[in-house]
Amino acid sequence: MPLQRAAVLAVGSELLTPSRIDTNSLMITEQLNLLGIEVAYKSVIGDDREELAAALRVALDRVGLVVCCGGLGPTDDDVTREVVAQVLRRPLAEDERITAQIRARFASRRMEMPEINRRQALVPAGARVLSNPNGTAPGLWLEEAGRAVLLLPGPPRELKALLMAASDEILKPRSPGLSLVRRVIRITGRTESHTEEAVQPLYTEWAKAEVPIAATILASLGQIELHLSARAVSRDRAEAAVEAASRQVGDVLGLDAYSRDGRTLEQVVGDLLVERRFRIALAESCTGGLLTSRLTDVVGSSRYVERAVVAYANEAKVSLLGVPGKLIDEHGAVSEPVALAMAEGIRASAMVEVGIGVTGIAGPGGGTPEKPVGTVAVAVVIPGATRSRLFRFVGDREHVRIQASQAALDMMRRMLGP
Repeated sequence: MPLQRAAVLAVGSELLTPSRIDTNSLMITEQLNLLGIEVAYKSVIGDDREELAAALRVALDRVGLVVCCGGLGPTDDDVTREVVAQVLRRPLAEDERITAQIRARFASRRMEMPEINRRQALVPAGARVLSNPNGTAPGLWLEEAGRAVLLLPGPPRELKALLMAASDEILKPRSPGLSLVRRVIRITGRTESHTEEAVQPLYTEWAKAEVPIAATILASLGQIELHLSARAVSRDRAEAAVEAASRQVGDVLGLDAYSRDGRTLEQVVGDLLVERRFRIALAESCTGGLLTSRLTDVVGSSRYVERAVVAYANEAKVSLLGVPGKLIDEHGAVSEPVALAMAEGIRASAMVEVGIGVTGIAGPGGGTPEKPVGTVAVAVVIPGATRSRLFRFVGDREHVRIQASQAALDMMRRMLGP
């Protein structure tokens, strides 16, 4: 029976703390998607026998494939192997070949194998053992009443090798023979509800298409993401369906859809600067270098980023950027005229084509009734065009700074585009 849908259970109490993040499930999801297997959901479970048993029973009732990662070590808190055997009612028995391999691995490092490592040689009856070239815990494959369970070790280096081997030898022959393709469309300048309202008429059309398209909207600070996915008998057909759908979204949303190929806003802006052979200089106040950091996070940004100045104090705006003190006195440091003077000043001193100025009140203090916390002025100057705008953002200090950098990049993109 083809494996259509899967669940990923990441096991380990450390994954329920703020200091550790489950990244294995991302790797597993990507590989399953390449085989056309949809991941229905993921769960993180601590090293608790009852909780893991309950999660496993639910997963086996809902999907055809359950992938468990972690909990295969030699210590008492590594319970995955025992719980799976219990749920599937399979007796555990030591596989002497695995024990010998573990002993040999320790011996190669001139060490004696601790007896507790024999736990890693326990195999549920009927399980297929997957040799681990990078560690002591083998992977396990079990099938039960049309369902399957794949057990993988937690360390990413070990998991990846076993996952790839299992994909080639076990999963691919049992995959549905469909290719799953995903596309992320990034949008800015619209709220989540406005985006949904605009693209919703497309959903009915996509649902009735020869290759149906599934869509999900996700919102974050200053940005909306529309995730499209399609499954087809060939990857080319799935790609073509997703591409056609993404073009439709682009037609509906216009310039607000700034990326249909996975690029970030800073990458899009960087590509536009390279295309026009423009260089940029930045004058930042409330963003404190965040805007420059985002641009220079892009590989190859030295082709267009010339310099940046963080002019936090009014005196710095005057001495480093040439902003007239009278302008600050008349309009205030957080104003469109001052942001524009900052952009023009850094552009002139750097002798580049593009100058950008950002000044604002990030909070939590410093706001007034006329200019509350979240007020940010952004200005961009390019050859033949100048633009400035006063924004009112909501949220804490970090949120204001992120939204300000996003607005500045988007203003620049629209001026340099389409």
